[in-house]
Amino acid sequence: MPDSRTTSSATSPTTSPRHAALVIVGTGMAGIGLARTLRRQGDTRTITLVSADSGDDYSKPLLTTGFAKRLSLDQLAQRSASELADELNAQVITHTQVSQLDVDNQTLQLSNGATLHYDDLVLATGAAPRTPFNVPSTLAERCFTVNDLDDYRRLYRALTQPTRVAIIGAGLVGCEFANDLHAGGHQVTLVAPERAPLPRLLPEPLGNVLAGAFQDAGMRLALGHTLAELSQDADNALSLQLDNGERYTADIVLLATGLVPRTQLAEAAGLSVSSSGIQVDRQLRTSQPNIYALGDAACIDGVNAMYVQPLQASVKALAATLGGTPTPVSFGAWPVVVKTPLLPVVAYPPATPPEQWRIEGDGNDFTALAENKDGRLIGFALTGGCVRRKVELSRAAPGLLG
Repeated sequence: MPDSRTTSSATSPTTSPRHAALVIVGTGMAGIGLARTLRRQGDTRTITLVSADSGDDYSKPLLTTGFAKRLSLDQLAQRSASELADELNAQVITHTQVSQLDVDNQTLQLSNGATLHYDDLVLATGAAPRTPFNVPSTLAERCFTVNDLDDYRRLYRALTQPTRVAIIGAGLVGCEFANDLHAGGHQVTLVAPERAPLPRLLPEPLGNVLAGAFQDAGMRLALGHTLAELSQDADNALSLQLDNGERYTADIVLLATGLVPRTQLAEAAGLSVSSSGIQVDRQLRTSQPNIYALGDAACIDGVNAMYVQPLQASVKALAATLGGTPTPVSFGAWPVVVKTPLLPVVAYPPATPPEQWRIEGDGNDFTALAENKDGRLIGFALTGGCVRRKVELSRAAPGLLG
């Protein structure tokens, strides 16, 4: 087996790796999880991982709980890229982009000038933050997105003392960061065009319950409105003017406005892609037989599920396929546990709009059942004490990929 080592974008082409039996582009949960699973099942092929960032091994879900748990940056990074390379007996190339994929010659051109040959290739390129408006260049240093540990490090260093934070977006990431930053002692203002939080996960009455819990805790909510202008006032504060004329002030802005699958590399190489991701079959194969896609970048048989449980199922299936046992991925019901301790929330969003939501409960404790026209359960949402029904309802709900 090869010696393990890490390299960076500063490495010259003459010392960069020339060939690996398996190349994985991306060192998030998908890429590292696949390499780790292959090694655990006894796979001895040469593996190279190419990372656009630091390549550190960390748990992405922890990024929205770090302030409440008082976790330091060192505690979030479970292994450095060098330690990861040692563990996996693999090569980890850090701070390096893949500039071109040549499917005919099975090569990758790297931003450090190297050419990397592969036998099998896995694109685990993840997703990029969607930014619906242009941030003025003069204010860019005070506006943040968090999609990896390097992003989080920048945010963390900006929050060394109590800070006024405006979060744009009330989806999963926006709500989890709102709860976490509030628990960490920061003043949070949540701005979103939807009338209630978590619009993709919760019917509006349950979203309103979460909004009430946030407001009761002292957060400011500006829901149902969009940001019209971002500027800096005379006191050096950021001024956010909304479409209804209201103004809010903040010290920094966190943009949590959704993710877009990173498909540019695959598309430029002629692979089949769509707005939902790199198109793959149930065995995670792209339109090229020895190239696979995994994680947030992949659209599996028409389904892109940017959540941990589908990702883990995909890693397991692809590791089996690469190990010689072709295995189609199968998703059972995968309820999303939202990390908002101010109000526990669990949701399994239906794949198609339900005929009706059947809602029952009171106070903060609600159950919402999504049903089709035949009255069959196709999804659910739970708040407060009702989250204990997660296992029961998961067993009754259909999986997306059975």
